[in-house]
Amino acid sequence: MDTLYYDSRCPLCRREITTLQRLQSGNLAFADIHQPPEAGAEQPSRESLLRRLHLLTEDGTWRIGLEANVRAWSHTGFGWLFKPLLWPGIHTVAKRVYELWADRRYDRRYGCQSCGLED
Repeated sequence: MDTLYYDSRCPLCRREITTLQRLQSGNLAFADIHQPPEAGAEQPSRESLLRRLHLLTEDGTWRIGLEANVRAWSHTGFGWLFKPLLWPGIHTVAKRVYELWADRRYDRRYGCQSCGLED
């Protein structure tokens, strides 16, 4: 089972996760970044998890950013709509757009000392 790590404090993220939970086929688990990790579970830093979407595949491979998003949506009947984002040419542009958006989201939510990165 794949596990998608998400930011429950982000309204846009919560809406997408709610949609994924409703549409997914049952092979995708969800982990809130703001909850303590399972004992013994190795995962990227909390800052890294907040900066980019992360998905841990069943075989232990980390998918990050756009690739994590496409993999998460592949667990729904709409996955085929996201696959072109991985095609050469499109992938380069789509990845850059995702990264710009993700950096801006992170900076606006967590980019200052009092913005809530520490609990």
